[in-house]
Order: sequence, then C-alpha cells, then structure tokens
Amino acid sequence: MKTIFELKQDLATIGNQIQKTNNEITQKAADPKTAMDDLNQLNQTKGDLQQRFDIIKTQLDQMEAEQRASLEKGQFSNSNDPKQKVIDAKAELIRKTMAKEAVSSDVYQALGDDSTSNGGKFLPKTVANDVISEPTVKNQLRGLSTVTSIPNLEIPKVTFTLDDDDFIADMETAKELKAKGDTVSFGRNKFKVFTGISETILLGTNTNLVSTVEANLQSGVAAKERKVAFAETPKAGEEHMSFYDATVGIKSVVNADLYKAIKAAIADLHEDYRENATIMMRYADYLEIIETLANGNATLYTAQPEQILGKPVVFSDAAVIPVVGDFSYSHFNYDINALYEQDKDVKTGINLFVVTAWFDHQIKLASAFRLAKKA
Repeated sequence: MKTIFELKQDLATIGNQIQKTNNEITQKAADPKTAMDDLNQLNQTKGDLQQRFDIIKTQLDQMEAEQRASLEKGQFSNSNDPKQKVIDAKAELIRKTMAKEAVSSDVYQALGDDSTSNGGKFLPKTVANDVISEPTVKNQLRGLSTVTSIPNLEIPKVTFTLDDDDFIADMETAKELKAKGDTVSFGRNKFKVFTGISETILLGTNTNLVSTVEANLQSGVAAKERKVAFAETPKAGEEHMSFYDATVGIKSVVNADLYKAIKAAIADLHEDYRENATIMMRYADYLEIIETLANGNATLYTAQPEQILGKPVVFSDAAVIPVVGDFSYSHFNYDINALYEQDKDVKTGINLFVVTAWFDHQIKLASAFRLAKKA
C-alpha cells in the first residue's frame, strides 16, 4: 500500500498531465487543420486522467483523515472555546465510563480538578448551575436553601455576635445552642443517581450527550434532596435531614384550621427569622384554605398567596405539613469526591451511567422554623 507521500507525488504527476492535456486541447482547437477525431481523443484522455486524479485524491483524503484521528487519539478536545472544552471533557468522561475505559488526566484537568479529587467536581457543578437543559424534576428548596460543595464543612450556627453582648435575643435559639452546640458539622451520606443512556444519545454530539446526562443527574439529585428534607419516616442515619423528624426539634404550632395554624406559626417565629420567612406547603392545602376563606367570593382565588398568608409561599407536594421559617438555615453540602460507574438495566437492556456521591442536609437552627398543624 502506498504512503501519503507517494500518493501526493502521484497526484502531482497526474495534475501536471491534466494541465498539459488542457494546453494541448486549447492549441489544437484553435488550429483548423486539426481533425475532430484528434480533439475527441484528447478530451477522452483528459477525462481518464481526471478520473484517476479523483480516485487518488479520495484515497489521499481518507488516509490523511485516519492519520489525524490517530494523532488525536487520547486527546478529548481540539476546541479553543473554554465552555466547549468542558462539554467535550464531560462527554469524554461519560463515554469512557460507559465503555469501562480509563479516563485521561486531561479530562479531569479540563473539569477543573486535580489528581486527588479524581474529577469529583462534575457532580457539584451539575447540582449547582452548570447545566444545559432544564431538569425534569425540581427541588423547590433550591433558591431558598444554601447549597455548597465543600469537603468536611463545619460552620457556626449564628453568623455574628456583638462584643458587648453575652446573650441572644431569641431564648429558643439560645437554648438550642446550649443544648446542641454553636457549630454544624456536615457528614458524608452516600447516594447513587442512575441515568439511562441510549446508543443514539451516546453516539450523538457532545452537547446533546452532556445536556441529557446532566439534566437527568440534576433531576435525580433534586428528587433525593426533596425526599430527605420532607421525609415523614426518614431512613436510619438520615433523621437529621428531615424537617419532620422529632430529633431535629422543630416546634409545631397547632390551631383549629391550617390557615390559623400558618398565621400563628409566622407570629411565633422570632422577628429575626420572621423577616425572611417563607411558607413551604402543598398546593392542595392552599386551595382548601382559599375555599374556606372565600365562602363563595371569587376574588380571593385571583389574589397572590403572599397577600392571603402574609409571607411568600412556595408549593411542593412533598411538604405534607406546612413548614414556615427562614430557609437560609436549611443547608445542603456536597462532598467533592464522586465515583463514576457503568451498569445495565437487565429488564430494559438500557445502559446506565451511575454517579455515586456524598452529601448532607443540615437544618442549622430548628428555632428558625415552625411546623403548622391543624388540630
């Protein structure tokens, strides 16, 4: 088989012959003494040469493409655009994981990681804001709760004190700090997110692949966050993550109906927490309140929930008991380490991209919240 250099030589030789034949055709066409058979023969010769030139050019292009692919093997991206380089790196990480192949250090470096964290920033970026497509499942606590990705995180429960003050105005907060300490230490609770990837997506463009996987991952993470935060019967070891678990110690405010219970819960908060309070509740419960208050008057149905209840309202079907409080004291923290694995759903035959990660949800101050219950 000829080399690329030899093919280029052949191509140059045939190219010169074609040029020479063109010149000869031009000269003879202008000479009235030239027979038409001679011109036809020259045209036939030119056609044959052009066909040979095209065949060799196709072979040369194919060999050069194969050579480029061979030289680029192991390089995940040739893009100069930093954003595209990250997308290419994530796509390479997914494809290599699915193929059970080792991921190169270049990929991890493009994801902003060093050798010690092994690409672990991929998931925290996904759960934070580095997504291309909107997730299909949302956690309504996002935008209210604090979300970080700091390993071994430990923070104070109260953000500031005064140098001439030895007490905290809210006695419930003071008692809580005395009983539980004034710092919060975040643990590592393992969970897995599975996302099915079809062959068409896996073989598609990098952007579509990363878009699909990241949206699915964030949906899984959002569902997990919401599940642990509003679990009525938490799993062992996850009790501290739930607003509803008795060990967390959030005070319940009970009244004759849910409307009065929510209003009383807001009033029961210390003013420091009441100022930034939000109500998290089910939409069905809100409609029941409106129906009771309206008593046939349709104007209440068009009013904003904040006008009715006095504080901003966020709806979530997971909030079976309305939670009232300052949700900045609800804090999700993700450990930067993550594991990437490949699995297969034997029932459907779909290949799964699996991310194992560690996170914790801490309710930093139970006194910043109230549970509104109907008697």
